[in-house]
Amino acid sequence: MTQDRSNNEGPPRPEPLEFTTLSELLDGAVERYGPQPAYGELGTTGWQWLSFSELGQRVAAYRAALSALGVGRDDRVAIISGNRLEWVLLAHASYQRRAVFVPLSTAQRESEWRYILADSRAKACFVAGPAVAARVDALREDLLDLHHIIDLDADSGDQNSLAAALQAGTELDIKARAPRPQDLATIIYTSGTTGEPKGVELSHANLAGNAHALARGRALGERPRSMSFLPWVHVFGGHVELNLMLAAGGAVAICNGADQLFAEMPRVKPTLLYAVPRIWTQIYHDLHRALGEEPEMSRHIFDDGIVLMRRQRQGATLKLTERIYLNMARKLVISKIMGRFGGELRLGFSGAAALPAEVGELLHTIGLPIYEGYGLTESSGSSTSNPLREPRFGSVGKPIGETRITLDREIPEAEGDEGEIIIHGPGVMAGYHNNDASTRAALTADGGLRTGDLGRFDADGYLYITGRIKELYKLSSGRYVAPGPLEEKLKLSPFIANCMIYGSGQPYNVALISADLPSLRAYLGADKASAETLLADPRTRRLFDEEILRCSREFRTFELVRKFWLTPEVFSRENGMLTPTLKLRRRDVLKRFEARLRSLY
Repeated sequence: MTQDRSNNEGPPRPEPLEFTTLSELLDGAVERYGPQPAYGELGTTGWQWLSFSELGQRVAAYRAALSALGVGRDDRVAIISGNRLEWVLLAHASYQRRAVFVPLSTAQRESEWRYILADSRAKACFVAGPAVAARVDALREDLLDLHHIIDLDADSGDQNSLAAALQAGTELDIKARAPRPQDLATIIYTSGTTGEPKGVELSHANLAGNAHALARGRALGERPRSMSFLPWVHVFGGHVELNLMLAAGGAVAICNGADQLFAEMPRVKPTLLYAVPRIWTQIYHDLHRALGEEPEMSRHIFDDGIVLMRRQRQGATLKLTERIYLNMARKLVISKIMGRFGGELRLGFSGAAALPAEVGELLHTIGLPIYEGYGLTESSGSSTSNPLREPRFGSVGKPIGETRITLDREIPEAEGDEGEIIIHGPGVMAGYHNNDASTRAALTADGGLRTGDLGRFDADGYLYITGRIKELYKLSSGRYVAPGPLEEKLKLSPFIANCMIYGSGQPYNVALISADLPSLRAYLGADKASAETLLADPRTRRLFDEEILRCSREFRTFELVRKFWLTPEVFSRENGMLTPTLKLRRRDVLKRFEARLRSLY
């Protein structure tokens, strides 16, 4: 049995760009937004900006450079780099050669590089610096199709440099080759929990259709400005964000991670931000910490202002004295706190994991609405979004554009009105590259994408994600537990930096908790205490017992955490406990801590 919901968003934005391929998207943006800033990079003298007109000229030069390297139709152009301007230029130059762009990350292992470069049959690989170039060159005997390893940072005296390729391209007059909508635009390799990475084949029609639907459904305001820090190797940052900003004529400041994001916000003054829930939760905690530094009167003004804003948002008419008080709260307290994030942040988009409803509700109340969406790499990154002016906290919104979502309730893990989410529509991939078996397992007979996620619809057609089928485990009582929702709730505690819930085959759930040491030191008044001393303090155990209870009130008894193990270790990408999109690597965390978790039973 399936339950069906189709798109029911509001009216489209007036006169959006019309495009069916990513090349048409770039051409339209260059023509419409010419002198406006498109991309910015932080240099020694501050932020340097490239206009849309200059972007088009630079892409033409890169297109000629690719031609000089012999790159043509259906050839694969790989890149191993962090976010940088050359990434955008090479991607669009590849599209204009009707070639296929294959992004890789510098954080991946050489074995993954070898597999991806071989599986995609990459002809040219652009790399960030000589160290990466040497590592790729060491793999070359296994990469028979790889003709060029091009260093993005070497000077023109090195024949294997981007500068040399650009110089060679100046002697050529290479016109753009317009790709067809059905042409393959990119292969994005997803790192599964088992086996080799799977290459998701996405066409121009997939990605352009997704961007066009989002552009029609989202009003980003005049001259939108974002700070892009999500890794472009993944579809959310590399396509959902960048393609929509291109369609909207937005300026994108290129960041090297979250640290630079928060450091540079006051200078760039972004108007919108694409981020994963961990960043929104950090802003939520930073806001509370900043409020804690204010005088008691300011805290009271903030609290009263929040009450008035909630009443106003719910349709209540405020008295004159209440409007005056609310204006004072905004000017004296809220604007001061939001100034830490540039002071002009007015809009946010969240994806990749569930956004805690409390975070979305508070930020929306103070004037920063977060529109949560949902999608997979296999569905071009965005399949649903909360409608403008009608967000429903805790949901991922409604299908966008021509997307249609059904729920398969036949699976054994589904309870009540839940089912496996199946996505239908123009964003769904053609399949996995060179992997027919995985393609058959992922796609239904009518072309729907099995997501592996559990979800439900409410009466108004908003979709709620209730768990990940592969993450579900069964207690010894036979009850299924989805750990994700409670983990997100627990991370709302200022004392919990991260956590993982465990209980497969056990009588109850336990948790591994990464303690937020700065918050814990402040709470205990022990600024110089070691991590070991802090975690051994009896007050710490009582505090975490109280925090777990406070965050778990809406959950069922069998879902609750009975015991926990505290660790001072931070979950990070560097130690392998988080993915590049900041999701838990459960198997890797479990390998390291399973003995300690089992000792709790």
